[in-house]
Amino acid sequence: MLDPPPLDEGIQGARVGVADDSLTGRFVSQHYTLTETNADNEASLLEKAGKMLAAGQRLFVADLPAATLIKLADLPGAHAGVIIDATNTDDSLRASLCRADVLHTMPSRAMLADALMQYLVLKKWTRIMLLTGRDPDDKLYADAIRASAAKFQVTIKADRPWSFNPAAQQADTGHYEVNDEVAKATQDISYDVLVVADEADNFGDELAYRTDTPRPVAGTSGLVPSAWSPVMDEYASTQLQLRFHKAAGRWMTNKDYGAWLAVRAIGEAATRTGSSDPSTLIAYLHGADFVLSGYKGPELSFRSWDGQLRQPVLLADARSLVSISPQPGFLHETNDLDSLGVDQPESACHF
Repeated sequence: MLDPPPLDEGIQGARVGVADDSLTGRFVSQHYTLTETNADNEASLLEKAGKMLAAGQRLFVADLPAATLIKLADLPGAHAGVIIDATNTDDSLRASLCRADVLHTMPSRAMLADALMQYLVLKKWTRIMLLTGRDPDDKLYADAIRASAAKFQVTIKADRPWSFNPAAQQADTGHYEVNDEVAKATQDISYDVLVVADEADNFGDELAYRTDTPRPVAGTSGLVPSAWSPVMDEYASTQLQLRFHKAAGRWMTNKDYGAWLAVRAIGEAATRTGSSDPSTLIAYLHGADFVLSGYKGPELSFRSWDGQLRQPVLLADARSLVSISPQPGFLHETNDLDSLGVDQPESACHF
């Protein structure tokens, strides 16, 4: 992998968030502390979290797999607090597995898929081919694309698995094999955009320039919908980008942004309520008055029905911000940001 995830991904976003909270807190005599907890395995993490709950800790920011997050949310005493899930996109956490004590700052897969489909509709690129990897998360991403395509009347002209062994491309003349495989997979199909579901990052970067007919690539590679991107420079976001780079020595990632949002949400609640009482802060986070600036334009807020932070979604490649969804013309009766993801009438979340 040419660009492996930073070892401090996520936690650096939380640290910058605490620094931002403390800067604001100086004017109202508030001080913020981040307690960092890591564990080698799930059992150890849950044991540590249980001790923190027993000691009265009620405000948590989490970077956890879905199954572990649910176990954390179901620990004794956790229901009296709030866990802000900063990194997980799993739609089930906002549906059948939702918990009243869990909020989410990362866009769900449904939101990411909707952001991409809206742009394709706007461009009138409404015929897509879907290519899905072997990883379970790849399949979940593909499911979100299928649901969004049906929602926005985008036609999936072909829906195929990618089965080529990624190790084969490392052999001598391996690029010839990759070229041949991609051409075969995409031939005899009339479509506008190749949408790839490759969250495991095994093959998506190999698709561009190799398709049988010249077509753009989008999804987990090419034009990628995401919460954040290093190329984001609108809505004064350069201030956050430079502040983060100065603190971390690198550019902010998706996970960093999700953690930054989570910590900033707690700080915003404390500033607005003038309180450090966890129950007061939690009530404000869940309330209709809570809003947060995310350097993406509109004010952000948590949806009452599933705990998801409503927010714009960026559409960018490695070097350029292409667009930001919701796209023009995609409206909602109460908040246009709710045109992304699962709306309240369709939600399977029941706290």
